[in-house]
Amino acid sequence: MTRRLGVVMDPISTITVKKDTTLAMLLAAQARGWEIHYFEQRDLFLRQGTPYGHSRMLSVRDDPRDWFSFHGAQDIALAELDAILMRKDPPFNMDYIYTTYLLEQAEAEGVLVVNRPQALRDANEKLFTAWFPQCIPPTLVTSSSRRIREFLDEQGDIVVKPPEGMGGASVFRIHRGDYNIGVILETLTGHDHHLAMAQCYLPEIKDGDKRILLIDGEPVPYALARIAATGETRANLAVGGRGVGVELTERDRWLCAQVAPTLREKGLLFVGLDVIGDYLTEINVTSPTCIRELDAAFGLDIAGQLLEVVAERCRHRGK
Repeated sequence: MTRRLGVVMDPISTITVKKDTTLAMLLAAQARGWEIHYFEQRDLFLRQGTPYGHSRMLSVRDDPRDWFSFHGAQDIALAELDAILMRKDPPFNMDYIYTTYLLEQAEAEGVLVVNRPQALRDANEKLFTAWFPQCIPPTLVTSSSRRIREFLDEQGDIVVKPPEGMGGASVFRIHRGDYNIGVILETLTGHDHHLAMAQCYLPEIKDGDKRILLIDGEPVPYALARIAATGETRANLAVGGRGVGVELTERDRWLCAQVAPTLREKGLLFVGLDVIGDYLTEINVTSPTCIRELDAAFGLDIAGQLLEVVAERCRHRGK
């Protein structure tokens, strides 16, 4: 039986072919003979409570000069699909939330949505770590600049960031006595009106900020350690970090075991954990990346593993 897979993503014309995880998923789906229906957020709509999408049939290729083509377009009820990959990158704004409402209607009609729409709303990628206090470094979430200053006095060296950011955006490292503390905290908190997260600076960042991928709670046995560029605190690939494949440590596996039951319970089938040293710093649920880098380094087929889980879930749903 030919499966019908929908994907909601940023414009495919803008992706970086050699690094794009969504493309890896689509290549794996196409290799299995699945029918791919492409949507951007603006293509989804509700009519009388029924979710629809303006679908473009998609073919993909692993070619940096010519990686996709569309074949016709039509409005379809999302219930006609077996599964939908929600792969829209942040910002996690109201448009994103509205999209999850539409996808939740599709889920109610029997479509498997990866990741589950309610979980995407509930599991903020930075604040969700608070559900696992045994796994995280000293952490404070507050809108109070005074409290962050007190936390800095305690720790001596901290990282502060907004809860809604991605790719290292607006992440600051602050030392005790830093002359820029005031303006940084004013910017992040909007003069004490917006929540910010502060964490103890972890010197183990020099060895890399590891991205660990989990499929239905099971970790891929290797991680991508993202090493910061010279003169840069942030290790994100988006700001010039380089990726080095590493085998999971015993501590890494322990961290995965701590979060896995909650991920399964919430319907978070594909998740990326960020780990520095012994500590969990973020839980990425919206559009985790690094499949292509790990596949290339270790000869894996991570997207294929994910699609096998998706196919099995579809069978259980009678799809």
